[in-house]
Amino acid sequence: AEYADRYQQRWQTMMGHKLGLFHFDQGTDLQLIDGLLNILTMAETDMTIFFRRLADLHLHDKINETENQPDLLETFKDAYYQPGQVTSTYRSRLNRWLQNYFARIEKESVINKKPADAQKRRNRMNRVNPKYVLRNYLAQLAIDKAEKGDFSMIDELLELLRHPYDDQPEYDRYAAKRPEWARHRPGCSMLSCSS
Repeated sequence: AEYADRYQQRWQTMMGHKLGLFHFDQGTDLQLIDGLLNILTMAETDMTIFFRRLADLHLHDKINETENQPDLLETFKDAYYQPGQVTSTYRSRLNRWLQNYFARIEKESVINKKPADAQKRRNRMNRVNPKYVLRNYLAQLAIDKAEKGDFSMIDELLELLRHPYDDQPEYDRYAAKRPEWARHRPGCSMLSCSS
C-alpha cells in the first residue's frame, strides 16, 4: 500500500513537471493529465515530440475553434503518425484541453504571485521531456551497421544520448518520429523481450 501511494505521488509530480507545473494540484491536475492521456490515445502520437511542442506554446497563443483556420494544432503536426486520425472531434477535444491547460498555467502564476514566464515554463518542461530518445528503429540501424563492422552510429547515438534534453542541432534527424518504412520491419517498430 505504501509503494502504491508513493508511486502515485511520484507519477503525479512527474506528470506535473512534464506539463510545466511548479505545484501539483490534485483537485484539478489529475483531471488535466487524464484528459490529455485520453486525447492522445485518439490518434497515433509520438509522445516525445508532443511534449516538446507543448513546451513551445505561449499563454498568449490563440486557441482557434473554427475548422478552416490554422490553429495551435499545427504546433503538433509533426507528432502525428496518421494525420487522418486528427479528426474534428480530436481537434475540438485538444483545443478544449489546451484552454484548460492555459487556464491552469495562469492559475499557477496567481498562486506564485508572479506573471507566467513562458521561457521558465519551457525550460522546466524541456528538463523533463527529452528531445532525443533511443528509438527502436535507430537501435536496429546501429545494430545492422555494427554487424558489418561499422560502429560509427553506436558512437554517434551514445554521444547524442548523453544529453537527451539539450538541443543538439547536428543531431536533429534523430529527434524525428519513426519513419513509415520502420513500422513493420522487425526490430524497428518494437523490440521483443529478447532484443
